[in-house]
Amino acid sequence: MFVESLIFSFSVTGPICLMLCLGWLLKRIHLINEAFVETASKLVYQVTLPALLFLSIVNADKDTQININYISYSLAANLLFFLLCIVLIKFFIKDKQDHGVIIQGSFRANTAIIGLAYAANVYGDSGVALAAVYVAFVTVLYNILAVIVLTQGQAGICTRRIVDLLCSICKNPLIISIFIGVICFSLAVRIPPVMIQTGQYFADMTLPLALLCTGASLNLKELQSSRSSAWFAAGLKLVLAPLLITGSAYLLGFSEMEIGLLFFMSGAPAAAASYVMARSMGGNANLAANIIAVTTAGSLLSCSIGISLLYTLDIM
Repeated sequence: MFVESLIFSFSVTGPICLMLCLGWLLKRIHLINEAFVETASKLVYQVTLPALLFLSIVNADKDTQININYISYSLAANLLFFLLCIVLIKFFIKDKQDHGVIIQGSFRANTAIIGLAYAANVYGDSGVALAAVYVAFVTVLYNILAVIVLTQGQAGICTRRIVDLLCSICKNPLIISIFIGVICFSLAVRIPPVMIQTGQYFADMTLPLALLCTGASLNLKELQSSRSSAWFAAGLKLVLAPLLITGSAYLLGFSEMEIGLLFFMSGAPAAAASYVMARSMGGNANLAANIIAVTTAGSLLSCSIGISLLYTLDIM
């Protein structure tokens, strides 16, 4: 079972790792440069990723049933884990300037890409339908918390900073795209096929472009110098998050599919969007890229172990 789980995990995370390596290689042989990374990162953050999130909502199955208890637990569990990350990182990491980036890398999972891929491979369409609802709600929470923690690291708390924070949340293109998508889905707004197809072209660019930029920004020397921060974030992301969130769901009696989806979502590596957001908000983008690289590679092992454990408990 472990070998099968390892092969399955590698089929999902392997291409991601290769894309990161390709981005690093293309930057080193000067096929792409810093200007390309800067422009492409803005394109992903402002256009392609919002298109992906919008389409994932409007294209969802109209008969999808939302389990309010499941969604409420997911939001509460992720919020509590975010608060736990703040406490642990402030206690163990001395470099306060990087706290925001490390906290984001510790709690923000790649649910829209890696998590959904796992859900589709294991549970099929029914799993994807439930996972898409989870992604829609949790992505809003992720982005609000990310804006809070990255903005807080820039200056002290004051009335103007609070106003700026609220403006940043309201202007966040990811949150806007999800909000518009929910409205269109709820009102059954018919989107012209030509617009759906055009938006899908942009959506399909998201993962490869984001990972190329992330890989291009990967600094191996800095990875060694900041290894304690990157590996600490990886430990929180890949071990503590799925252990606490999935374990609590198991004790609370959620269904097998719900527990499995929570594991895939909480145990997914750090989101590629965390690099894009850190870069756009003036954070340590290289550290964010390093956290993504470490968690993406580490998730190959951690997810395999988790799958084997869930299988042993007859949950999967």
